[in-house]
Amino acid sequence: QQQPPQQQKPKKKTIDIPPRNPPNQTLYVNNINENVRLPDLVVDLKEKFGVFGKILDVHAKSSYYRRGQAFIVFDSIENATKALDKLQGYPLYDKPLRLNFAKTKSDAVSKLDGTYTQRPKRPLPPKPVMKLPEPVKRAAMDGGSGPTYAKGPAGHAPTQPRPGPEPEAPPNQILFLEKLPEDTTESMLQLLFNQFPGFKEVRLVPSRPDIAFVEYETESQSAEARKRLKGFQIKKGHKLSITFAKK
Repeated sequence: QQQPPQQQKPKKKTIDIPPRNPPNQTLYVNNINENVRLPDLVVDLKEKFGVFGKILDVHAKSSYYRRGQAFIVFDSIENATKALDKLQGYPLYDKPLRLNFAKTKSDAVSKLDGTYTQRPKRPLPPKPVMKLPEPVKRAAMDGGSGPTYAKGPAGHAPTQPRPGPEPEAPPNQILFLEKLPEDTTESMLQLLFNQFPGFKEVRLVPSRPDIAFVEYETESQSAEARKRLKGFQIKKGHKLSITFAKK
């Protein structure tokens, strides 16, 4: 008798798992979908991780450099370990979670065991922004009057100044990508840039599908990735334009 065909299980999305840090009551979670509202994210994280033990705190932010990540504080290392083992790669909001033990003790734990001291606040680097060309910037400052022009010889139209090319930003750990195809995805760019050491994350700009930011741990690592991928044809007719992000 012929057996009915077996249904294939959906393939689980794979991610690069970082080397595991020493055990800690606090888990560091990243690769979280950034389009989720922060209150909804906190509720869902508590629900998913709370299955493995009592949660003391869920710490997540929506600021530019801190979105897409969270810290989950458990009441014991044992429960944190169970959650890490079971939820590594779990698809939350269509993105596989990347988990690791946090590198330091959380404030919630320190306050319980009496070792709490206030941490010095480290200023975050400014959010990368696109700089407007000087003529456009002057037009905006002049209330939309447009760029100014030099007077030409009598009987001739004014001559338009020819601004020289704007100098590139100095090397830093963040790369700015332009001329991307409209269907470019975060996972596509991660696959491309994650092959170089020090890769941290890719950030897309929802209102501008043709640009993105890629961050590395150090300036030298971002420079190497830029050198290797500058001009790379990501799709027919689309060569990557890679510069250092302006700050």
